[in-house]
Amino acid sequence: MAKTPKIPDTTLSPDETEADLTGTTPRRKPKPEVEKIGNRKLKPATLMMGHGFDPTLSEGSLKPPIFLTSTFAFESAAAGKRHFEGITGKRPGGAEGLVYSRFNGPNQEICEDRLSVWEDAEEALVFSSGMSAIATVLLANVRQGDVVVHSGPLYAATETLINRVLGRFGVTFIDFPAGARREEVDAVLEQAKGRCMGSGRVAIVYLESPANPTNALVDIEMVRQAVDAAFPDDPPPVAMDNTFLGPLWQQPLKHGADISIYSLTKYVGGHSDLVAGGAMGDKKWLDPIRAMRNTIGTITDPNTAWMLLRSLETVELRMTRAGENAQKVCEFLRDHPKVDGVGYLGFLEEGSSQRDIYDRHCSGAGSTFSVFIKGGEEESFRFLDAMRIAKLAVSLGGTETLASHPAAMTHLSVPDARKKALGITDNLVRVSIGVEDADDLIADFMQALEKV
Repeated sequence: MAKTPKIPDTTLSPDETEADLTGTTPRRKPKPEVEKIGNRKLKPATLMMGHGFDPTLSEGSLKPPIFLTSTFAFESAAAGKRHFEGITGKRPGGAEGLVYSRFNGPNQEICEDRLSVWEDAEEALVFSSGMSAIATVLLANVRQGDVVVHSGPLYAATETLINRVLGRFGVTFIDFPAGARREEVDAVLEQAKGRCMGSGRVAIVYLESPANPTNALVDIEMVRQAVDAAFPDDPPPVAMDNTFLGPLWQQPLKHGADISIYSLTKYVGGHSDLVAGGAMGDKKWLDPIRAMRNTIGTITDPNTAWMLLRSLETVELRMTRAGENAQKVCEFLRDHPKVDGVGYLGFLEEGSSQRDIYDRHCSGAGSTFSVFIKGGEEESFRFLDAMRIAKLAVSLGGTETLASHPAAMTHLSVPDARKKALGITDNLVRVSIGVEDADDLIADFMQALEKV
């Protein structure tokens, strides 16, 4: 059974106001319960059409309007005081209304309600980007002298944030490979405990699964057990970047993670026309993250939140179609003479440790995978340049098929020795399959491989 994670210290510094460091959730109305029909709990795909929004509060508008305002008028001075008593935590229960758009807003709150449905989370928060979500989560949990334990590889910007940015403030890290076994994780946690300086502690265990770009899986349940065993009285929270498979094909909160993090730019946004991030989990440890978001202003804007609401209505349809397409494309690529291998979760070997993790944690293989072109960078570049339907671009999870070269693009800043250790080779091409016709995509990959 998972222990209660430690709550970060949010003591006010002299130049911080209590409003900045609120851990409460201002709302326009009480959070709606997940709807039921009789004893039937409605599925997320159904709830995306109206959950968290009451048309009678917006002139009967079927869809939420975009609330483009920086601040909200109070109905009376007494009400304003009451809202600030809640937002500062001086009065339990949170604010009773909207205050200021750096803290909350109608579009953001509705979006957060619907996001939380997918993992049955108590709370969700939206951010201006996936990296702002990651940064806010880390900043809410770490302090000088702390150690971050994480799986590897991580998205390159996440590694840079942990190593180079937080490292400037006395935070260190220790990592373990994504497919590590229990004894390896135990050893890393013990090493991390021994590295803590002064009042430092192991602040957070940060996972990314599947790893970017290798698709290696982390055993969330095993990490949870290892953390609870290593810290029986005060376990650090376990956070996981769930961008590659979430929210449809994997729900980390159900397997022991405390915080599930998303680049909502990807599958949830899903149209390559917005940048946003999200985090969800239990209120008792999302409160410090919300407090940090209020302080540094990393909340998403109303228009982006509105676009996410639009996208959430079709996320299951889009992800399902993309997943079906990916399976067909990977089956073609696996047998092609110019392909050295395909890093696709649907091809994990029966009886392997990775397959065991997949069977326990995942409900689908996703639509993002790596393909290893015979040769190196030159051959991979020829393949990428020859594609006609697939777009040569970074990112993933959009309606269109994208392909990129991690070693020369998204992970260019990663030292060569680390790239080699993590399997990020010059012949690795990352592909994110979209919702086009699968046979058309196969034809495109076929002609591109002929140019290699």
